[in-house]
Formats: sequence, structure tokens, C-alpha cells
Amino acid sequence: MTDLLSSVSLRDVELPNRIVVSPMCQYSCEPDGIATEWHRVHLGSRAVGGAGIVMTEATAVDPIGRITPHDLGIWSDEHAAALEPITEFVRDQGGVPGIQLAHAGHKASKERPWEGHVPIQPDGTGPSGASGWEVLTPSPEAYPPFDGDRPAMRKADQDDIEGVIDAYRGAAERSLEAGFEIVEIHAAHGYLFHEFLSPVTNHREDDYGGSFENRTRLLREVVQAVREVWPDDKPLFVRLSGTDWLDDRESWDIDQTVRLADNLAALGVDLIDVSSGGLHPEQTVPGGPNFQVPLAERVRDGADVAVGTVGGVTEPEQADALIRNGRADLVFVGREFLRDPYFGLRAVGDLERDSEAVRDQWPAQYRRSVQR
Repeated sequence: MTDLLSSVSLRDVELPNRIVVSPMCQYSCEPDGIATEWHRVHLGSRAVGGAGIVMTEATAVDPIGRITPHDLGIWSDEHAAALEPITEFVRDQGGVPGIQLAHAGHKASKERPWEGHVPIQPDGTGPSGASGWEVLTPSPEAYPPFDGDRPAMRKADQDDIEGVIDAYRGAAERSLEAGFEIVEIHAAHGYLFHEFLSPVTNHREDDYGGSFENRTRLLREVVQAVREVWPDDKPLFVRLSGTDWLDDRESWDIDQTVRLADNLAALGVDLIDVSSGGLHPEQTVPGGPNFQVPLAERVRDGADVAVGTVGGVTEPEQADALIRNGRADLVFVGREFLRDPYFGLRAVGDLERDSEAVRDQWPAQYRRSVQR
């Protein structure tokens, strides 16, 4: 029976287990977006801790695609060079390095959470002293995505759309140069692609608005551009919000997610990472352990593509049950990996009965702590 600790191959990349470090923003760069020692230690420790895939935080493909001025970026060769030592270390520990490529859309130009998450105007500075910028959006008349005066918004025109596509293509090429084995495109949580997908935030009347075909067009074009430069032997993931959690109005829902997942699989996407929400302040999210798993199951049952699930996973036995029961192919673990960098090794200890095998999973430097 397939379990959490079983290996799996996606294209020609073999994962040692089904545990993924979910992308989690660290807001720890200088405003240049270049990876720091914090990123090296943060991501490296999760690789030491037994994760099968160690995924970076949302990594901006363009300076205006950052959520905050302190976000990680990959819009230049200098950014790629700073990430290369991290991917080397992750591989040395037996993990697979992955990168999530992102554009924040109209949720960009804010301060870090611990500095109030306040919007920063293009002609202003935030509490940290960082400058803001004009943000890109499918429809400027859409709701304010956060409290306070939103930054100046620009409706994406055709040049902007082509620029986004080019930015993702270039970011994928740099990700390959930096040594990443997996690329994930972030199309969830109210960021740019999700804004185009949902009729709540997409009020356009051109080829990128209105119908399902039009609202999904930009994401499909980006997937095609990335797949053109991302090697055939390496997997491509997409994170989607399975629902907007806005059942009282026309919105993005699980039926559209399943339909889009099938479309993306036909374009060369290997796994849909199913999350939810993040688009609108009036969303009603149920929360709780495994609250997003039913969404992942719907995609797994309705589309010909592998599926990852995320949200409220805190225990190895819980994650293992998701795999054993065929509810997902990979389990993305977020906050529990912040609380416990060694969640992957804890899973081995909790699920593997052979004490010798448990000991051998730990780095040689740490094995004395688990000798029995």
C-alpha cells in the first residue's frame, strides 16, 4: 500500500517521500529580492528535517509582482546565483528543491505582516522605509484587497499581459540555472492569476474576461510559456484555489477548478496543488484539520492529474492517512514545518517500526539523539 514515506517519480524526478514543505513567505530579503542567509538556513533545515520536496516561498517573477518590498525574487541572473547554494544543499540532504513562481497582482505593494501589512503608495514609504509601486490588476474597480487606501492600480493591457508571460518564461529559465528540479506556478490566494480566474475580481470584456475560456487564458498561456523552457524530464506544478468560499455570488468554485485542472494537465502540468480562498474579505472558510482535502479529492477524481493537498496537517499519522486512503498524491505541510523543521524525520520515527531504519534516516551528525 502506498504510504507517506513511499517514493514516487514525477517525470524523471524521484521524490524520496510524499512530504512537501509548502511555500511560506519569509519577507526576509532586502528590497533587492535576493536570497539571504535566512533563506539558506530556513530551507536547508527543512531538507535536513526529512522533507521530500523543499519549496521556496512565493518568488516574484517581476519587482512589481512582490507582495512586499522584502519578498524573494528571481527576475535576474543575480537572483538565480543567490539561490544556487540553497538548491545544492537541499539535494545534498536527499531532498528535491522546488520553487514557487508568483506575481501578487493587486495584493502587491504592502508592508510585512509584523509591520502592519499596510499598503504602500507608489510615492510613499512604509514603516520599514521601503518604497511602494503601482500594482497590476485585471480590473481596477474590483474590491480593495486589504484595509486602508489601496496602492494605485493599473488595468493590465496587452503589453502588460505579454510582459507577465515573458517574466514567467525568464523566471523558469533562471530557476533551471539555479538548480531547481520542480517549478510551481502560484495561481491561488487572490494573487494575479487567481484575480483573472475569478469573476469576482475579473470584470474585463476582452479576450481575458467574461467566459471560463477567457478568464483562464492568461494562466494557460503562462503554463505553455514555462513548459516550453522547462525541461521535459522535470515536473511542473500549479497551485489553485479550489474555491473562493463565496457561495452567495458568482465566483470561482470547485467545478471550474476541476475543469481547469484537466486543461492544465493537457498542457504539461504534472500536479495541481489544491488550496483555497484568499481572494475576498467576505470569504467564509470552514477551517480545521484537513478542511481543504475534499477539494483536492474532487480534482483527483475529476481530472487526469496528480494532486497535492494542504491545510491543517499537523501530525504524521494524519498525513499518512491522506496518502494511504488515496485522497492525495502529495501532502503539503506549512505551519507545522515552521513549528517543527524536522517534521519529516518525526514522520519516519512515528510511522517506521524498524528502529535501525529510523536511525539511518537522520543525518549522521544527529543519530546519537535517536539511538535505542
